[in-house]
Amino acid sequence: MQNKYFLLIIFSLTTFSPAYAQWVAQKVNTTANFRAVHTANEKVCWIGGSKGTVIRTIDSGATWRVQTVPNADSLDFRDVHAFDGKVAILMSAGEGEKGKAKIYKTTDGGKTWKIVFQTQEKGVFLDGIDFWDKKNGIAFGDPIGGKFYILLTNDGGNTWNRISPDKLPAVQIGEAAFAASGTSIVTFGKSSAWIGTGGGKVGRTFFTHDRGQTWQVSETLLKAGKSAGIFGLRFWDKNLGIAIGGDYVQTKDASSNINSTQDGGKTWQTSPTTQPAGLKEAVAIYKKKILIAVGDGTCYSTDFGKNWTKIDDSIFHAVSFAGKIGFAVGGKGAIVKFDDKIIR
Repeated sequence: MQNKYFLLIIFSLTTFSPAYAQWVAQKVNTTANFRAVHTANEKVCWIGGSKGTVIRTIDSGATWRVQTVPNADSLDFRDVHAFDGKVAILMSAGEGEKGKAKIYKTTDGGKTWKIVFQTQEKGVFLDGIDFWDKKNGIAFGDPIGGKFYILLTNDGGNTWNRISPDKLPAVQIGEAAFAASGTSIVTFGKSSAWIGTGGGKVGRTFFTHDRGQTWQVSETLLKAGKSAGIFGLRFWDKNLGIAIGGDYVQTKDASSNINSTQDGGKTWQTSPTTQPAGLKEAVAIYKKKILIAVGDGTCYSTDFGKNWTKIDDSIFHAVSFAGKIGFAVGGKGAIVKFDDKIIR
């Protein structure tokens, strides 16, 4: 979401205490702010952040390589999708008219990067990216002319084409998305994708089950507004998933911050509030059956969101797991690895 106030306040609220044993601080020499993380497998994780920063491990966090993408030090990478230790896609969030709406790709482990999409169209502000497989992916940005800006690729991210706005439902007044965790858009299976929104009267989900050819929209029960709405989504089945969110100004607000669906996003039901309550920005699946949520405090659920158990009060913006290995990221260089011994 194109909101300068959001960019400032969310970084200023970021804290992390390494005293919590559940999250093991990684020794990485950087002060960049991070909102993009993708654990591709139990060895490989890529992280994107401010000042054009990209970080990679290929040994489960034992060592990290820190670099700045050439000529990208003014960009803020808000989402990343990694295929393996060599191939990854980075998305920068920022105003298109200022040259900040770009997508990069590397095929050599970050030694070189190629711009595979860029636009200077006024109003473009990219929010997230995801892939169904190694060839087919989707990216999206805030609405232009009352319709979300959605891109598709069918060649592994080498080229991107915009979906015709005529195929998309109209947005509410003020509705957009939060480029907060890389999970305001998620894919599942061979053809399903969901987008979570905020900024309008109520949080909504836009969804497709045919790789973006047709779209539907539904209302959740999560409150929305200028600083509130859906921040993250996660599906573990074509029909079963959750939407997670809150308010980035009132981060301690104990209002309901979880909705669940059993029909692929057509309808949503209120689920128990996370513990601790407050803003939650992302949720990931650990060991295929446990949900880990991060934001203002972290927690987990062993019954897919019916009940939540507090882990700690640490503040992170994004989280990603592959099997039992997972990493969370936050502001001021915070990168942590999950201690998989605490949940059995």
